[in-house]
Amino acid sequence: MARYILMLSVTLLALFSLTPGQQTSSTTTAALDSAYTLPPDANIGQAIIPNIADPQAVNPQSVCPGYKASNVKESSSRFTADLTLAGNACNVYGTDIEALSLVVEYQAVDRLHVEIQPRYIGTENYTWFILPDELIPKPHVEGNPDSYASSSDLGFAWSNDPTFSFKVTRKSTGDVLFTTEGSQLVYEDQFIEFGSSLPDNYNLYGLGEVIHGFRLGNNFTRTFFAADVGDIIDANIYGNHPIYLDTRYFEVDRDTGAMTYAPEATDKLAQYKSYTHGVFQRNAHIQEVLLRETNITWRALGGNIDLYFYEGPTQDQVTKSYQKSAIGLPAMQQYWTFGYHQCRWGYNNWTDLQDVLDNFAKLEIPLETIWTDIDYMNAYRDFENDPDRFSYSEGSDFLARLHQNGQHYVPIIDSAIYAPDPTNASDAYPPFDRGVEQDAFILNPNGSLYIGAVWPGYTVFPDWIGSLFNGTGANRWWISEIAEYYSNIKLDGIWIDMSEISSFCVGSCGSGERSLNPAHPPFQLPGEPGNEVLQYPEGFDLTNATEAASASAALSSMAATSSQATSTTSYLRSSPTPGVRNINWPPYAINNWHGDLAVSAVSPNATHHGGVLEYDVHNLFGHQILNATYHALLNIFPTKRPFIIGRSQFAGSGKVAGHWGGDNYSLWAFMYFSIPQALSFSLFGIPMFGVDTCGFAGNADMELCSRWMQLSAFFPFYRNHNTLGAASQEPYIWSAVANASKAAMKIRYALLPYIYTTFYLSHSTGSTTMRALAWEFPNEPWLANADRQFLLGDAILVTPCLVQGATTVDGVFPGVGSGEVWYDWYNQTVITGVTAGQNVTITALLGHIPVYVRGGKVIPMQEPGLTTAAVRASPWSVLVALDKNGQATGGLYLDDGESLVPNATTWVDFTVKNSTLTATPSGNFVDTNALGNVTVMGASGPISSVKLNGKEIHASSWNLHTSNNVLKITGLDSWMADGAWSEEWTLSWS
Repeated sequence: MARYILMLSVTLLALFSLTPGQQTSSTTTAALDSAYTLPPDANIGQAIIPNIADPQAVNPQSVCPGYKASNVKESSSRFTADLTLAGNACNVYGTDIEALSLVVEYQAVDRLHVEIQPRYIGTENYTWFILPDELIPKPHVEGNPDSYASSSDLGFAWSNDPTFSFKVTRKSTGDVLFTTEGSQLVYEDQFIEFGSSLPDNYNLYGLGEVIHGFRLGNNFTRTFFAADVGDIIDANIYGNHPIYLDTRYFEVDRDTGAMTYAPEATDKLAQYKSYTHGVFQRNAHIQEVLLRETNITWRALGGNIDLYFYEGPTQDQVTKSYQKSAIGLPAMQQYWTFGYHQCRWGYNNWTDLQDVLDNFAKLEIPLETIWTDIDYMNAYRDFENDPDRFSYSEGSDFLARLHQNGQHYVPIIDSAIYAPDPTNASDAYPPFDRGVEQDAFILNPNGSLYIGAVWPGYTVFPDWIGSLFNGTGANRWWISEIAEYYSNIKLDGIWIDMSEISSFCVGSCGSGERSLNPAHPPFQLPGEPGNEVLQYPEGFDLTNATEAASASAALSSMAATSSQATSTTSYLRSSPTPGVRNINWPPYAINNWHGDLAVSAVSPNATHHGGVLEYDVHNLFGHQILNATYHALLNIFPTKRPFIIGRSQFAGSGKVAGHWGGDNYSLWAFMYFSIPQALSFSLFGIPMFGVDTCGFAGNADMELCSRWMQLSAFFPFYRNHNTLGAASQEPYIWSAVANASKAAMKIRYALLPYIYTTFYLSHSTGSTTMRALAWEFPNEPWLANADRQFLLGDAILVTPCLVQGATTVDGVFPGVGSGEVWYDWYNQTVITGVTAGQNVTITALLGHIPVYVRGGKVIPMQEPGLTTAAVRASPWSVLVALDKNGQATGGLYLDDGESLVPNATTWVDFTVKNSTLTATPSGNFVDTNALGNVTVMGASGPISSVKLNGKEIHASSWNLHTSNNVLKITGLDSWMADGAWSEEWTLSWS
């Protein structure tokens, strides 16, 4: 739960109103009602003006001398040089490093590494500049590199005129992919700057995590500093992924084959070819990337220049190579995690949870997993349940029933640990004491405990860095505490929150103040008097005028009450001190949403056991707690895949966890933003992604929730979650939402075998699960901005309605200009009369989400059910969508759905040629479910005979619908007594 509480702009007030539905308040806060409240100014830091907005800021390019290269050494695949300051030090935002080392190496045929760092690094400043392999593994040279340079499509060149610069080119096209020519390299102890020119109207993607359109545009500053911020558009939020993909379109001369860069490729009749490359800057320090009209500028407040260029030339090749070489392949998830998940902040007790389960069951809405937010905790303390509302004995009975029904439970665990009042024996908190005994927590510079504040009051924070590099006990302690908690609560996965790492006060505000614990946060919780949840979606006033007027008046009153007199701001600007880093207020001020780096965060000068400063590793806390939680779950379930959803992440977190999109808003805009956010996380190697469906902050209404529940049904992670004090938004609250949800869930659950197979391919090969249209159809430049539609795998096209009040949606059918065939999921008819790049108006009445199947694909399915276990026990079906040549292919992956290392797997290949579907299984996993039916879309008649393995199927079991050319074959279960995939079979029609 990022604390969005004060984040919505006042300009949104007129958009909101009241909605039908129950508003809930939590009794969780009862234990804190009489507690000490942190002062409102506890979380106010220095007034900082970002460098990019500061009229007094110095442009490093105007004053810094750059470097000269010398002592150059070359081999067939490697280039090294010394870089020396080319003039007087500028010391603009730190102390210039006079002597640098350059290493350039071809690590693989498709990967070029360029690294620049100080020539002299000692133990005292190692973490200033170096990101240890133990934290984020470093890509290395693969195999024998001798032929890489000659075989690669990437070329490297350098110059000393007038100062050192380098460029990376694509040999096959002569295109310059990255060049520092015309700019100076700046390298100081707290500031690095380098950059490259970019072509006109460039297409860059990635650089997450950010709420933004998928294509980043050319007027955008991306700040890399993990922050506890609601999903504020363009702000730095929870995670950091310093990689971008650059896609360039070229118009091809049909006669000569010559290619010309096409910055405005709008001619749908022309022929185009795209090339995509990737650039990964392996640096976990605070960074900022400036995208401007003609160039990209990269700035860092520490670390080194550790660039990896991936040649592509497709997104698929770049993404696979990036994952395999740098960040690792995504964790495979258990089958049940692809079911529907329900959560909210405000479920007050086990009875509330049971009521939710009963309501889902009553209306026959699928529900796989019930979640609890911090309500379940004893006064918001990790590893302890509230003894009255969420007792262990009642929980044991509840969870036994839940598991008996094939359903699951996931609780939240926060990143801060309560520091009890040492003067009050009744406030004892054993997890804290055990952590102190094992040196498990972050320190102040003087060696005392760093004590911030989060939900329970004054808190401490696990020291993963000290555990890794100094042998202290944070990881051992975390594993032990989760095991102890599991002995009381039989959880199935863990939800990690507040892991940026977040604190509600500046600095170690709890030092000497623990006797005031428990303490209330320095702000009102949602639903508390004066902070009622009154925000509602755009356009709600059009359909609920009376409620809208009431809410608008209440919001205006709240805004007037909370208004403060304005005053002239005096900004803190720090100057560099030679040889000394200014940790808390770096001379270069990033565009941090909170301003001061210590606001809503652990202070940069907090110290890890062994002396590493938080400043140097801040962006890695979320990554490390996910890794620690992964091992904690393996300790409990040694043979099962851990299920973790985390908030803060870094490059490589997908190896152990999934991610949800954070604290979004119940607004139509944020339903749209969920798509580019999901597509970006596909690039980042975290395919297990979803958002808080229907929105977290504010109140949803029936129309928004209907649309959103249907959209999220096609995301890998599918969860509804909202805030304390807001109107309930479970899908059963409104009959229209219930019906819309069931309609979309019916498709999702039928597609679970396809989704699971697609995700397995993401896990095993690095392919993406959710896909941008431009990736699958790379030579259609009009798709470069397309982020209101997406593909689930390579076969399912989703075109959601994202506009309030609309009953139609515009969408494109990619590839039709080159013969691609699309079928409507619902009526199974082929889409006709559409031209390349044409925006087609599609009917999308409320309750209907347009879904299409791509020709040339075979999709394995099962019968939809209320749980994933029911689906896995049901008969199989196969959906064939023929392409223009009457052919199709597909695959199916089978295993037990949970084992970390399955002892049995099966892969089934599907091919369709010459009116014959062949299913070829290989492997040893036994699935005994029968094949029920096969549907062939695009089958041309007349058909007089259908055969399975050469044996005639009775005419009563098949039917050709000539109106839409759909062949349906049913009753096949009696033909395969040992299961659909026990042996190869062929189904032919003629």
